[in-house]
Amino acid sequence: MAVGSNTDRSGTVTVGFDWLSVALVLGGVLLLYYVVPLVSLFLSVPAGDILAQITNPTVVDAATTSLLSASVSTVIATLFGLPLAYWLARTDGAVMKGVLAVVILPLVLPPTVGGIVLLTVFGPGSPLGEAAVAAGFPLTRSLAGVVLAQTFVASPFVVVTAKAAFESVDQTLEYASRSLGKGRLTTARRVTLPLAGPGILAGVTLAFARAIGEFGATMMMAYYPRTMPVQIWVAFIELGLDNAYPVAILLVGIAVAALAVLNTVASNPWE
Repeated sequence: MAVGSNTDRSGTVTVGFDWLSVALVLGGVLLLYYVVPLVSLFLSVPAGDILAQITNPTVVDAATTSLLSASVSTVIATLFGLPLAYWLARTDGAVMKGVLAVVILPLVLPPTVGGIVLLTVFGPGSPLGEAAVAAGFPLTRSLAGVVLAQTFVASPFVVVTAKAAFESVDQTLEYASRSLGKGRLTTARRVTLPLAGPGILAGVTLAFARAIGEFGATMMMAYYPRTMPVQIWVAFIELGLDNAYPVAILLVGIAVAALAVLNTVASNPWE
């Protein structure tokens, strides 16, 4: 174990542990636990086999469904999440805390429970679900079901991250804008949003990554059309682990791309 020495004012040398090095060693074990499985995934299958399987029509369909649904979900989350985040950032009190708790709840619910919650509202046996089926627009086993599931689990990332971004904006700048005769909406559009932009982009990026990786709620709401996580599960159950690798690697690539966005054009909320 690392040992260091310190000298006090009287000149006495004391010997003690270098706790920073100890922390690095202990934390390094967990870091290896993150890295080794990811490296192992990419080394498990030859690159040529991965490329060949990724072009499989089933995989292409799953990737298309995931990208389309995650994009729509992210747009919905942003459209409705930003106003809520702004209100939360500029409001205080018990009501705000209650609303924030509701926003965070989907993040802590098990995904399958989230799917069951959604089925009580949008499922075939619910009034809304039956009305949608009668109108020829089913809300389950459809792309709409995928979007509903993804929006439920991913939209909190937009709200929570954007709230922090709005709170980081110096409100004296907003007051200055208002003192010059600009309304609240104009001030928000010309002052607050540009300054909070990097943080908002981080939330949007996290929401997209979470939506495209959603599995549990999507399985409950819409087994078809298959998204990439569902396709991974089906390939694993029906054909074995080797056939699940290509889509898993594709999803890892998307996660890495999201991380790259967070560390370049966006403002990483965890730095």
